[in-house]
Amino acid sequence: MIVVENLNVFFGHGQARNHAVRDVNFTVEKGESFGLVGESGSGKSTVLNCISGLLSHWTGRMEIDGVRLKQKRNIGFCRKVQMVFQDPYGSLHPRHTIDRTLKEPVKINRLGDANHRVARVLDEVGLGAEFRFRFPHQLSGGQRQRVALARALILDPEVILLDEPTSALDVSIQAEVLNLLQDLRREKQLTYILVSHDLAVVSHMCDTLLVMNRGKAVETITRSQLKSGVIKEKYTKQLLVAGKGYDRTAIDLFQDFR
Repeated sequence: MIVVENLNVFFGHGQARNHAVRDVNFTVEKGESFGLVGESGSGKSTVLNCISGLLSHWTGRMEIDGVRLKQKRNIGFCRKVQMVFQDPYGSLHPRHTIDRTLKEPVKINRLGDANHRVARVLDEVGLGAEFRFRFPHQLSGGQRQRVALARALILDPEVILLDEPTSALDVSIQAEVLNLLQDLRREKQLTYILVSHDLAVVSHMCDTLLVMNRGKAVETITRSQLKSGVIKEKYTKQLLVAGKGYDRTAIDLFQDFR
C-alpha cells in the first residue's frame, strides 16, 4: 500500500541547513499497522508530513497503492489518505461545532448525504448524537481526539496517518483511543502509519516498526522482536530501556548516537 524510497528532507540554507531526513526506506502492506519510532527530533513526523503532502520540499520516491506521489496532491489523494494530529486541542476549530467540522470535508469532496455520514462516523468513534452540536471546548481531550478521528474517517479513506495521537491524553484515555483505533482498522481494513516515541504504544498497535535516530533509519523490527528483546542495534536497545521509565543507573550508561 505504501512505498517510501530514498526519502530526503532539508530545512534551512547555508551553514544553518539541516538534513532532517536521510535516505529513509520502508514499505507498508495493505491493512498493516506500521510504526515510526524514535526520540524527539528523529524525523518521524517529518516523514509523515511528506507522505500526507503537508511538506513538499522532499526528494526520493513515494507511492500509495501503486500511484507515485508528486509534491502537489490532488483531491483524490486526500480522500484515500487522511491524518490525525497529535494535539486534539489545536486540530479542531474552536468556533466550529462538531457538526460543521465533520461536514466540511464532505462538502469539499462533494460527497453528499452529509447528515447521514456525520451520524455514522460519530457512532463509529463512540460518540452519540448529543455531541454533534457541541463546540470543542465542551469536550474532553479524549472526546476531541475521537472527533479528529471521525473527521478522518468521514471520507472513507484507505490510509490513516497517526502523529502521536494519544500523547496529549491521560493514560486511561490513551488505552480507550488505541483500542478504538485497533477495532476500526480491523473493521474497515485500514492501513496505518503510527508515529510515536512510546514503545509500549507501538508494541500494542503495530505489526512492524522502523526505528529512527537523527533523521536516519536505524533498523526495522517486528512486534515479536520488540516484546522478546531480540534487537540488533544498540540505539534501539537503549530506546527500549528508556521507555521502561526513569532509571538513574541506566541513564548514566546511555550513549549519544550520531
